[in-house]
Amino acid sequence: MLFRFIMRRLGQTVIVLFCVSIIAFALVRIAPSSPARMMLPDTATDEQVAAMEVKLGLDKPLYVQYYKYISGIFHGDLGTSTQYKTAVSGIIANRLPATLELNAVAILFALVIGIPMGIVAGSKPGSVTDFFAVLFALIGQSMSPVWLALLNILIFSSWLDLLPSYGYGPLVCIILPAMTHGYPVAAQITRMGRSGMMDVLREDYITATLAKGISKRKVYTKYAFKNALIPIVTMVGLQLGIFMAGAVVVETVFSWPGLGQLNFQAVGNRDYALVQSTLLVTAAIIAVINLLVDIINSLIDPRITLE
Repeated sequence: MLFRFIMRRLGQTVIVLFCVSIIAFALVRIAPSSPARMMLPDTATDEQVAAMEVKLGLDKPLYVQYYKYISGIFHGDLGTSTQYKTAVSGIIANRLPATLELNAVAILFALVIGIPMGIVAGSKPGSVTDFFAVLFALIGQSMSPVWLALLNILIFSSWLDLLPSYGYGPLVCIILPAMTHGYPVAAQITRMGRSGMMDVLREDYITATLAKGISKRKVYTKYAFKNALIPIVTMVGLQLGIFMAGAVVVETVFSWPGLGQLNFQAVGNRDYALVQSTLLVTAAIIAVINLLVDIINSLIDPRITLE
């Protein structure tokens, strides 16, 4: 059953990636201006721009350009960047580790902060802990990533002079970007963990288990926590996809050399091949994450079937 499920999801993933490739192909060509003109000096003539378009293959019909791009993907060729003058696959391979590193640390931060806070708050509704957890979640889900990034830079870098405000290098450089990236997700995990724990504790089997004389600590950790974790796992899996998109803001503000910053620069430079490929790689990562989340949920709760 697991094999059939994976194969079915892989088939769905191929369809999704095909649609993403068409949308990305169309969107970058709807925008005004031409990458050929942006590659040339401001003094370039229309004849020089036309010659560059012929060199890049932009003079061909759109369906011919798309066929060339999609056929190249099946042969492992993502095209050549007009900005960097090198293979797109190599550029993405160099930038992808930085994005994965940032996302991994950010989600670790979100889990370490959000799960304990949400579970404890849900176990003690109305307490001081619950109040601060709700406040933490409210602030985290209300602030925009740009405002949060600037606020973190102002406090931890400018006022306290504790952390660097930009750059990629030593471990200390990732703390501010990861905090900025992970705080909204930590806030959502806290809220969902709190509501999930409160809902589970109202279930009849929890009441029956407590009536048998089993300690609250054992009931909360062995029974309630496991069931309250299911929506959190699902949400985290979905948030990882948003992480990949939100990385554009965080990586740009903190000068983090990942896919987000790369995509931002590629859009600004009208680098068709780079924009299309970064979107395609991001969509593939999100599809794999969603597949893993479904499998993990089925392992946590056997009542959830893969069908």
